[in-house]
Amino acid sequence: MPKEKSQWKEFLEAVSVLQWVLSFIFLGLACYILMVCLMFTSLWPLCTLYFMWLVIDWQTPETGSRRTVFVRKWRVWEHFRDFFPVKLVKTAELSPNKNYILGSHPHGIMCVGAFSCFSTEGGGFAETFPGVRPTLAILAGLFRIPLFREYIMSAGLCPVSKPSLARLLSKNGQGNAVVIVIGGAAESLASAPGVNTVVVKDRKGFVRVALEFGADLVPVYSFGENELFKQVIFSEGSLGRRLQDLFKKIMGFAPCLFAGEHFLLLPYRSPVTTVVGRPISVPKRMAPTEEEVDHYHGLYMEALSKLFHEYKVKCGLSESHKLQII
Repeated sequence: MPKEKSQWKEFLEAVSVLQWVLSFIFLGLACYILMVCLMFTSLWPLCTLYFMWLVIDWQTPETGSRRTVFVRKWRVWEHFRDFFPVKLVKTAELSPNKNYILGSHPHGIMCVGAFSCFSTEGGGFAETFPGVRPTLAILAGLFRIPLFREYIMSAGLCPVSKPSLARLLSKNGQGNAVVIVIGGAAESLASAPGVNTVVVKDRKGFVRVALEFGADLVPVYSFGENELFKQVIFSEGSLGRRLQDLFKKIMGFAPCLFAGEHFLLLPYRSPVTTVVGRPISVPKRMAPTEEEVDHYHGLYMEALSKLFHEYKVKCGLSESHKLQII
C-alpha cells in the first residue's frame, strides 16, 4: 500500500507544480515586461549592461549550454514529480559509448513527462541510465527571451536547431541523449483525455540528423500525458483551428485552450509513465539518401507503435486503446 501523503506534502507538491505552470505560461512575457520597465528606472544601467552581455552571449545556447546541476537537483522537482506522480521506465540499456536521439511522444499540453524525466534529476534518469546525459531540445525562440534564457539554459535545455544538435552529437563526446518532442505544437492541439495521437508521419528531419551523426533512435512514450488537462479541440477548417494554425505558423507554438483543476491551472493528479524504448541502431551517413531516411523513419514508427501496444495495459490503458499516427 502506498504511504498516505500529509496535507503539507500535498501542498508542497501543488505549489511546485503551480510555479512550473505559471513559468511555462507567463515567465517569458514577464521577463520582457520587467526589462522594459527597468529601462525607465534608475536601474537602467543594469539593463544596458545585460543587453550588451546578451549580444556577446547570443550564440551560447547553440554552441554550449550552461547546465547547472544545482538547478536540475532542486528539491522542488521532486515534489513536482510526486504530484502526478511521474515514473521513468527502462526497457533496454543505453550504452554510454554511443549518442542517441530520443523521440518523445505525445507532446500533451506542457510535456510534463519529458520535462520531469529529462530536464531534472527528479525522474532518476542518471541512476536508470548511468553514463548517459539527457538534453531536452525545445523551441529555439525561447532562447531569445532576456533572463528567461538564462533560467532554461541552467536546466540544461537547448534549442531544437541544426547547430545545437550537431554540437551535442558530434563535439560533445559520447553518451549524449538529445530528447526531441517530435510532434511539437501540432501534436499539442490533438491532446485530450483518452486520445493517443502522435504527429510523426511527415516528421523526418530528426531521422536525417540521426543518420548524419550516426546517433541511434529511441522511441519514448509518456502514458498519461494527455490526461493532465482538458482541451477545447476545434475541428479542422473551423475558424478556431485556422486562428490556432496561423498563430502557430507565426510564433512557433500553438495557443491551446485548456483547463485543469483548482483555478483551471493545476493539472489533474493523474500518473504519467514515461517509457524509454529500445534503441534502433543507425549507421553514419554524411549525405543520407531519401530511401535511407524513409527506411529508418519507418523502423522508428514501427518501434513506437510496438512500444505503445506492449506497455499500454501495464500503464493503465485498456487493450482496446489504439495509437493513431498522423
